[in-house]
Amino acid sequence: NSTELKDIEFIRSYYYNRLEFVRFSSSVGKFVGYTEFGVKNAEYWNNNPSVLAAMRAQKETYCKHNSEIYYTNVLTKS
Repeated sequence: NSTELKDIEFIRSYYYNRLEFVRFSSSVGKFVGYTEFGVKNAEYWNNNPSVLAAMRAQKETYCKHNSEIYYTNVLTKS
């Protein structure tokens, strides 16, 4: 109910055959694997500082920008 970044969580999930195998969550700040393949990918990505920095920046660059647009559109329609 707010456009403030502290109230927003960015989540990117990766699926194969409708099974989530790895996820990045901005509240955790790293990748978490849910299958053997996902754990290996999470370990690889978590050890790459540029990948982690890019994913952590998504909350600011993607979520904040889009939440402001969505809230503006919703509030002007009601």
